[in-house]
Amino acid sequence: MADELRAQNERFSAAVENMSHGLCMFDANERMIICNHNYLDIFHLDAKLIKPGIAFFDILQHSVEIGVASQSAEELYAIRKPYIDGAKASTYEETLSDGRIIVISHRPLASGGWVSIYEDETAQRRAEAELKEQHRLFDAALANMSQGLLMYGAEGRLIVRNQRFLDLCKAKAADFALGMTHRQMLEKLVRRGIFVAIDIDAEVARTKALLEAGQSRSSYRELVDGRTLFVSRQPLTGGGWVATFEDVTERRRTEERMTHLAHHDTLTNLPNRSMFRDRLDQALGETTVAPMAIFSVDLDRFKAVNDTFGHPAGDWLLKCVAERLQRCLRGEKDVVARFGGDEFAIVQFDIKSMADAEKLAKRVIDVVGKPYRDKPFREKGREMHVGVSLGIALYPGDGTDADTLLTNADLALYRGKSEGRNVYRFFEPDMDATVRERRALEIDLEAALSRREFELDFQPILGIASGGIVGAEALMRWRSPSRGLVPPQDFIAAAEETGLIVQLGDWALRKACSAAANWPQNVRIAVNVSPAQVKSGGFARSVVSALAHSGLAAGRLELEITETVMMDESDTVLKTLSQLRALGVRIALDDFGIGYSSLGYLRRFPVDKIKIDRSFIHDLDTRDTAAIVRTVIGLGAELGITVTAEGVENEAQLDMLRKAGCGEAQGYLVGEPAGAAEINRLLSATAALRQSG
Repeated sequence: MADELRAQNERFSAAVENMSHGLCMFDANERMIICNHNYLDIFHLDAKLIKPGIAFFDILQHSVEIGVASQSAEELYAIRKPYIDGAKASTYEETLSDGRIIVISHRPLASGGWVSIYEDETAQRRAEAELKEQHRLFDAALANMSQGLLMYGAEGRLIVRNQRFLDLCKAKAADFALGMTHRQMLEKLVRRGIFVAIDIDAEVARTKALLEAGQSRSSYRELVDGRTLFVSRQPLTGGGWVATFEDVTERRRTEERMTHLAHHDTLTNLPNRSMFRDRLDQALGETTVAPMAIFSVDLDRFKAVNDTFGHPAGDWLLKCVAERLQRCLRGEKDVVARFGGDEFAIVQFDIKSMADAEKLAKRVIDVVGKPYRDKPFREKGREMHVGVSLGIALYPGDGTDADTLLTNADLALYRGKSEGRNVYRFFEPDMDATVRERRALEIDLEAALSRREFELDFQPILGIASGGIVGAEALMRWRSPSRGLVPPQDFIAAAEETGLIVQLGDWALRKACSAAANWPQNVRIAVNVSPAQVKSGGFARSVVSALAHSGLAAGRLELEITETVMMDESDTVLKTLSQLRALGVRIALDDFGIGYSSLGYLRRFPVDKIKIDRSFIHDLDTRDTAAIVRTVIGLGAELGITVTAEGVENEAQLDMLRKAGCGEAQGYLVGEPAGAAEINRLLSATAALRQSG
């Protein structure tokens, strides 16, 4: 019997010791019967003192003496006494001096006395508090997001949506209840007239497949009221996904305006050179290419109209010519584009023979050549007359690629204009005399650099707000002993085709930096850079070398690149531009708006400056062009990019640019291109004037 009792006590003691919580048992006289080590550990009690028989009050006093208790023994006993005397099961908490929270479960014994279970819930309470704070922050983030948000759980049902989503959809919380599936959400969004009708089955399947593959998905969603939402879906680690909704209506409209601007002529709204080339390349790239005709079109006597009636009348005439050219075509099948000035181009697809092209040429000459009468001119009894000349190249006989066809159409046009006006000519092989002249130019060009026939002029750039000169653009000039002063447009293209542009560019860069090193410290030098230079691989080293040799600070050098460079997203180009910006060299996007330029390039590679092409400044007195220019200036301000207007020729243009918040101006009003000595005198005079003022 004694052995069995001893074994039972051992089992009881083992069970008590292996409890995960603290335990202490007291008899009716408030003396301890037994406790486990967890109890001693929780309160940091001394096992030598805390033994069976010790009074409950003495344990409390010990906890006070060792600094564990946060109250006196009397206060602690007064808290416990009602539970002891009440002989009822109860639970209460005690906060220790170190901040720990102990939950005490009090259970009376039938024979008198009680047993207490002690659990340290500090970590759990802290976790609960942190989770509560996380929930608070999450709720605050959801409520203050600029984007709408939906979160779906692993079962594919809606578990979170924020108020911004409801605001975007002009809906109430009850309209999109938690627990709805993706399909149900789409069906309701379409049924309530929020989303434009979509193929819901395809949308659900596409989203499911991508998310199950762990891939994100983004798309634009058109709303019935005309707005556009950008929807981005991201898979979640534990299953499910989150979708965000951003109202990009204004951004899309701006991008569309910029895209249209990049591919259309602002005066006539015809496709521009780049869009024409795209359509031609696309047609030539098809598996089966039907015969076609390419027309190079040039107006006759247009300069006389401009000189007689003025530029506004000339612009009106160009619009009329564009409308007449469009009427000559077969609807949207053929394409007419304005390349600039009074130059147009036409591509006539799917011709059966040369006769089709000849028929169109005669129709263009007849329609464009009719008098132009507008109310102001009728009142004065006057009308305008222009003719038109056309050069025609046929595919495939006159070439199988766009460059050859356009070149041969130009050769035919030049032949026609040299033989008379108001005519059309088909390309003939002997017209390549122009090509031979081009080759002679290239030979002279190759020798010109070693003969030191090149020089730099500098055109000042005005800081509109300050009224002072903030920089100058270096412009290359070729003074040939045999050809005289050759304009850049006559030799730059040849230099690019032969690859000589890299050497010319390096020379211009070193020369410009050396000249600018003697200027005031607040004046920058802008140097044009060709795509070939940037892609050459050693361009960054050339820039560093030019800066080191001249002693010019990197922040005073501005490299002007065209969108052709931005279009090349090769590692070499992006790395080179990034390295130069890291050095402090400024990057400017030149001729903004006349080609492929769009917000996309600015987003992929942030530049320091955009230069509005002179064609826009020339047409600044027209409402549409003025609106476009203001949009570009506003875009620059939003992105923190300096905006420079090129081709500023009068005070009215400068005043409009100043009011629009444009940063800089360049053009004949500010100053004509001049040699190094003259630009030095200008800068010295400006500095002296500033000091005296």
